[in-house]
Amino acid sequence: MAKLIPALTGLKNRKSATKAKADLGSLGAPLDTAHPFYFGFLAASGAVIAVTLLRAFASASQVFVLILISLFFAAGLNPAVNFFQKRGLKRGSAVSLIVALVVAFVAIFAFVAIPPIVDQINLLLKNAPALVESLKNNHTLNQLNQNYGIIDSIQKKVTSSIHDGQFVVSAFGGVLGVGKAVLSGAISALTILILTLYFLASLPSVTNVAYRFVPASRRARVARLSDAIIDRVGIFVGGQATVALIAAIYILLVGFIIGMPYTPALALLVFFCGLIPLVGHLLGTAVVTLICLTKSPLTALIAFVAYALYVQVENYLIMPRIMKKSLSIPGLVTIIAALIGTSLLGLVGGLLAVPIAAAIMLIVDEVVFPKADLG
Repeated sequence: MAKLIPALTGLKNRKSATKAKADLGSLGAPLDTAHPFYFGFLAASGAVIAVTLLRAFASASQVFVLILISLFFAAGLNPAVNFFQKRGLKRGSAVSLIVALVVAFVAIFAFVAIPPIVDQINLLLKNAPALVESLKNNHTLNQLNQNYGIIDSIQKKVTSSIHDGQFVVSAFGGVLGVGKAVLSGAISALTILILTLYFLASLPSVTNVAYRFVPASRRARVARLSDAIIDRVGIFVGGQATVALIAAIYILLVGFIIGMPYTPALALLVFFCGLIPLVGHLLGTAVVTLICLTKSPLTALIAFVAYALYVQVENYLIMPRIMKKSLSIPGLVTIIAALIGTSLLGLVGGLLAVPIAAAIMLIVDEVVFPKADLG
């Protein structure tokens, strides 16, 4: 054993000597970061990565839109969940209750409003040629028709489109287009519902994990600002629902006064349209006017004028006051933010514009202005 130990020691020394003799070359000079090639390589690499990311985001834009809408709905329903939590329910039970109420409301709307609206649209399409023919009763329009054949050409086009089915083909792209649109809409709605459920249930844990990326010295401040922004999104959803409810009650009263067909169903439809900023009431006005047109042109004209007047009152009086009181942002900022958001991202931009503007105003008031006052 005593002879074996020196032998092993000698073997280790020989291996160490062999490793020491291996010459792998000497260290070279460091890269010259000021060299134009180095700068160009980094710039080109950054451009390639940026373009790749932009293409990836563009390819998955629909997914990101669904995620944004789900986050928006989750933040909007969070105050209601907190309301039930404060009264003893666990968060999972509160989330289940809120989601069940929302699904029940949508189901009631579909059961009450959709069948009569579809019936009225079918009746409108059936009576469209007769409605166009009735335009000849106006002396001025009849004179223009005799000279230029305007009403006759419109009536011929409407009749051929409805009887030959060209209206459906042109509007929806045929049977396959209708099926694709319905299937895509159902899948998107189901995806939004599931994502909203997950986001709503795990919102506190997700925010707590996100706050841990912030340095400890600033974590409390960032958490308070972020929670305030989430609360403002919820306040915006509540304010928008209040405005939509006012619009629905107004249409309900107008409908009973002028004898509007299917007044309760149309009021429910106006409520859903009122939840969409700016463009929602355009859809509501079109549907209400068309449904009233099946009764008489005078009823349709009165309904259109009444709805248009209300939209102006809502845009310049009701909405700015509610948003200024709940979100603490000027009414002009609300209108400008909604216009810019709708022009950039369409419906999604219109939904997100006002709460984003409220969040920016909060950050400006709490971070930017205090630093400017100190300077």
